[in-house]
Formats: sequence, structure tokens, C-alpha cells
Amino acid sequence: MIILGVDPGTTIMGFSVIQVQNSQISPLTIGIERLNKLPDHHTKLKRIFQKIIEIIDQYHPTILAIEDPFYGKNPQSMLKLGRAQGVVIAAALSRNLAVFEYSPRKIKQSITGKGSASKVQVAAMLKNMNLLHASVASHDATDALAVAVCHHFQNRITTTTERYSGWESFIAKNQDRINK
Repeated sequence: MIILGVDPGTTIMGFSVIQVQNSQISPLTIGIERLNKLPDHHTKLKRIFQKIIEIIDQYHPTILAIEDPFYGKNPQSMLKLGRAQGVVIAAALSRNLAVFEYSPRKIKQSITGKGSASKVQVAAMLKNMNLLHASVASHDATDALAVAVCHHFQNRITTTTERYSGWESFIAKNQDRINK
């Protein structure tokens, strides 16, 4: 399974692609697209669409995992962010990808176990999981990786038929998720 994770934005868009084989996660790419120097909002939306298509055509993911816009105080910012998210989804749908949306809280909870975790804590956990290199400094890129990994964890949890009798049972069957 190959998952494209996107943290949408109109100033900086984060993206990542991960491959999952036998529950092992391998990052294929992680990065950002800077949009702040483009002349207007419509040009930014066009570049977002083009970048997502380029990534899809290069890595051939079958799933888009995208962060839901959070509720903000500025309605204009929310509108622009919603448009960026819509363009990402439209690009994915144009290439027949399945689309899954996750709230920032769900992503943080999936990665760190705490829905109120900071971006620094999410990045630290991804580094502990050996998925993030120290050279990745952008929180937008880290957030995109987190949403892709979140989808894998959520998919793994919802598709399994295993039942656990307690934490000891869960830990015994999920050693790959334990940081030592």
C-alpha cells in the first residue's frame, strides 16, 4: 500500500508518500511546496493541483490521507485553506485515489497517543519511529508524514479482527509500535 499524506496550505503545503509492506512503514518522499511567492490565490491553487498530480504520477499511491482544516478565527483564512484542501482532493480523485480525511486531533492522537500533542512532540515521535530524519525541519512536511502514518494506523486498527484482553495483550501483539 502506498499512501500520499498532505497537510494543505496556501503559503506552504506539506506532502509525504509512504509505502507499507507487512506493517513496515517506509517513507518514499517528504517535503514542502512553497506558495508564498506566487502572485495570487488562484495561481497558488493551480500550483497545488499540479504538484499533487506530479507526486501521484511519480509514486503511484492509491490513497490520499489529508488533514481536515481546523477551525480558526479568521473566516478568510479558513476559506482559502478549504479551497486548497478541495484542490488536493480533486487532484487525487482525478487519478482515482481513495480519499480519507483526519482531524488534527486524531492525527496527533494516532502518532503520540495524545490529541493535544504539540507539533514538536509529533515530530519527535516520528523520529523515534525512524520515519523522520533530522534534516526535515518543516512542521508542514512533518504534519504530512503524520497524516499518512495516521491513516496506516487507523486502517490497521479498523481492518483487524484481533481482540485484546488488556494493555499487556495489545503490547505483546504490537511490538513494532513500541518505542524502546
